[in-house]
Amino acid sequence: MRSMLIAAALLSVAPAAFAQNVYVTADRLLDVTTGRMIQNPAIVIQDGVITAVGPRASTQAPSAAEVIELPGVTLLPGLIDMHTHLDSDPTFGGFTGLMVTDSFWSVIAVPNAKATLEAGFTTVRNVGSNNWNDVALKQAIEFGKMEGPRIIPAGYSFGATGGHCDATGLPPSFDAHSPYNADGPDEGRKRVREIRKYGAEVIKICATGGVFSHNTEPGQQQMSLDEMTAIAQEAHMWGLKVAAHAHGASGIRDAALAGIDTIEHASLIDDEGIAAAKRMGTFLSMDIYNTDYTQAEGARNGVMEDNLRKDREIAEVQRQGFKRALQAGVKMIYGTDSGVYPHGDNAKQFAVMVRYGATPLQAIQTATINAADALGWKGKIGVVQKGAWGDLVGVTGDPTKDVTVLESPVFVMKGGVAVKAPD
Repeated sequence: MRSMLIAAALLSVAPAAFAQNVYVTADRLLDVTTGRMIQNPAIVIQDGVITAVGPRASTQAPSAAEVIELPGVTLLPGLIDMHTHLDSDPTFGGFTGLMVTDSFWSVIAVPNAKATLEAGFTTVRNVGSNNWNDVALKQAIEFGKMEGPRIIPAGYSFGATGGHCDATGLPPSFDAHSPYNADGPDEGRKRVREIRKYGAEVIKICATGGVFSHNTEPGQQQMSLDEMTAIAQEAHMWGLKVAAHAHGASGIRDAALAGIDTIEHASLIDDEGIAAAKRMGTFLSMDIYNTDYTQAEGARNGVMEDNLRKDREIAEVQRQGFKRALQAGVKMIYGTDSGVYPHGDNAKQFAVMVRYGATPLQAIQTATINAADALGWKGKIGVVQKGAWGDLVGVTGDPTKDVTVLESPVFVMKGGVAVKAPD
């Protein structure tokens, strides 16, 4: 009876309203699937969904539509960041985060979400938070209480006791540990069920050690092939995708062989791992920008030298691995690890991807059609076409010639509602 009352109460609360009819025109529209630039486009959005895309001359505005004209602007789909931590702040490094109370992190997630959306990222996957902060953030956005991107939350990320996803670096007297450590296949299956129960829409595991944890090394494998296989099977049974933090070569290989959907970081990937990812259809999410920030600002932010040492050691190796995996035809998605560097700077990674071998269009595709495919939302986001959600980003210039224009969008629309427009 209680569950029925809760469901009725939820149904009585309407989510944030979409603009009913919107008619958007611009100078150009990038078809991210083909790379073709469409001149003088018009886009019709009704109740948050695109209903027509075509030449301005032959695409009429619906009655009583809000008309948005964007002269000098190139439009493309709303961008997708597949690896964010919206309740993190890079200026609290090392142990300095212990200076604030636990709920501090849920509070700072609010401006972080707004900054991410205004940077042109209309959809993000938040792959790990504490206290269900990302689930709460998603709910607040969907009920219209604040502005932010569409969020796919992971809730708690989890891994082995003493591993990267555990609470490491404090003495035994603190009794600090993750409530969702998983040691063995059966515990992994149970964690999937528990975390999904409380709102996770993607499962995030830590297969290897990490850079910014204590007493772990990035190359260390910390979850076995059997454990990861059980987790992937359980998650897929419930209709969930799985993301695996994996820096080390053996952990990357086993994550791919286990059926994990996306591998995060993939810093020390070798030829065997590249071959496994390609054969299994695994997506790689390689955060090849953030070292620029962490090496420049990390010490000032309180990051310990041992963590900065690990960061230095894998930086160029990861970038070269990205180049080799891209050349081999492995499927790539755009994941930045924002929270390790400031939110709102998400688009700075595009230029690094181009520097290490991607064409501008390939880089853009990682944050649009590739990411949508990895989420299982193909045709709903990452494209400007009939039936997709009305998510748009506008920039001045041609992003297929200069991806840095994506760092300064002049227009952002999510679900048919403009959240940023030219002055």
